[in-house]
Amino acid sequence: MTERKRAGKATQKSGRGFTDGERAAMRERALELKARPRAGTANGESDVLAKISAMPEPYRTMGERLHSIIRANAPTLSPRTWYGMPAYSKDGDVVVFFRGGEKFKERYMTLGFNDTASLDEGHLWAVAFALTGITSADEARIAALVKKAVG
Repeated sequence: MTERKRAGKATQKSGRGFTDGERAAMRERALELKARPRAGTANGESDVLAKISAMPEPYRTMGERLHSIIRANAPTLSPRTWYGMPAYSKDGDVVVFFRGGEKFKERYMTLGFNDTASLDEGHLWAVAFALTGITSADEARIAALVKKAVG
């Protein structure tokens, strides 16, 4: 094996560089930016629903529930895709997003909030949550977080 090949393998094994999933997410983001329609013409809802319907189970079902919870509790947020993930923004800035575990080969779905979310609580607060299912109690907690996030 040549030094170049060994160096490439070492780089990949040591965690330096981007994974295939990360590179795919960056490509999706570049396409989203290129395809960004002019203000007022975006059809973000259909893009988000298409991303959710493309998710494998159980993420699809959880994604549908998350979408419903977010839309019901934060109607001022605009649905859109962000790095190929369903996301919801306010004034162009993503506040909340989610992704299925298949995106980065994780064992759970992720519900995340960006720094524009008003979740501040002292000096320490959570900005991402792992989901392996969604119960009624979870729905109530997610609804409260989403409401708090939009202020």
